[in-house]
Amino acid sequence: MSLDNLARTAYNEDHEAFRQTVRQFMQKEVAPNAARWDEDGVVPKALWPKAGALGLLCPTVPEEYGGLGLDFGYNAVVDEEAAYHGGVTLGFSLHSDIVAGYITAYGSEEQKQQWLPKLVSGEAITAIAMTEPGTGSDLQGMRTTAKKDGNHYVINGSKTYITNGQNADLILVCVKTDTEIEPAWKGVSVILVEADRQGFKRGRNLDKIGMDAADTSELFFEDVRVPMTNCLGEEGQGFIYLMSELPQERLSIAVSAQAAAQKAFDDTVTFTKERKAFGKPVFDFQNTRFVLADLKSKLQVGWAHLDWALNRHATKALTAEEGAAAKLWHTDLQWEVMDKCLQLHGGAGYMNEYPIARAWRAARVTRIFGGTNEIMKELIGRKL
Repeated sequence: MSLDNLARTAYNEDHEAFRQTVRQFMQKEVAPNAARWDEDGVVPKALWPKAGALGLLCPTVPEEYGGLGLDFGYNAVVDEEAAYHGGVTLGFSLHSDIVAGYITAYGSEEQKQQWLPKLVSGEAITAIAMTEPGTGSDLQGMRTTAKKDGNHYVINGSKTYITNGQNADLILVCVKTDTEIEPAWKGVSVILVEADRQGFKRGRNLDKIGMDAADTSELFFEDVRVPMTNCLGEEGQGFIYLMSELPQERLSIAVSAQAAAQKAFDDTVTFTKERKAFGKPVFDFQNTRFVLADLKSKLQVGWAHLDWALNRHATKALTAEEGAAAKLWHTDLQWEVMDKCLQLHGGAGYMNEYPIARAWRAARVTRIFGGTNEIMKELIGRKL
């Protein structure tokens, strides 16, 4: 089974040709190893250069920095195919859809020359460190500081729930460069920290209830000295940078959620047609067909909305509240699909050997990361 893209409006023939390459990579390199990587709690770094060689990483990076200079639709294709065929959380979307965008948009020429080719090739894996213990979605409340000392910053603090935390070679760290200024957001900056800097330590690879292969980690910074040239863009503008890139980040989450929901649905249709109860396939019970019919209708609406949002984003028209709404709606749909599909699996659905069980566990966090869905409602509500 594969995603049916014949009726899609967000993609052209070039996107679909690229999709075939992505799909083959996911089916050959990722899916057969998904269960083992879940057990290991990390995707091996060796996978990244393989993806880079095929153009799967950071396709929007301009050609002068080693990229393909393509539109975000290519990122979305990778996200969809990884969610549908990969069966495991790779960390590619964080790297390609979020971090690469920050460096491309706000990095100095030196930063772009140094890092973007490595991001494209998979030589360097990236993370972005926003969340801290006790702050959650409240970025203005962060406590990690970067104090000036000569021509260096000295960073102290800790971060948690950081995707790619164990594998990352470069971390974009959100810090307070000014702890006195009001409002507090004016004191936020983003600083590039290389993982080999003295004083930087990786904490635990956190034990999650899902997305087991994602190396979600604690990170610690103890008197980490970095040159002031490692500041991304202007000092004190970090909060504005973060807010400006959030529509794409939340659209990326919506894309993956929709594709994962479709995969769960397709697998469940197959399962219910093969599994028998009371002498006939589970699919032949009216309740089963009605549940699946309802989900199919909602998935149909979801794909139409997703293409609308992708087309809006392609013309830079997608607003912050529209990105928030996409994240809210598609992750809520993902959870509904996963939960009802697991129910239709009966007892098998509760067994980790079945894909639906792992997909159900992985889906729970999508309503939390990228800003909780409650925060999404708050952001949308402010614009009413």
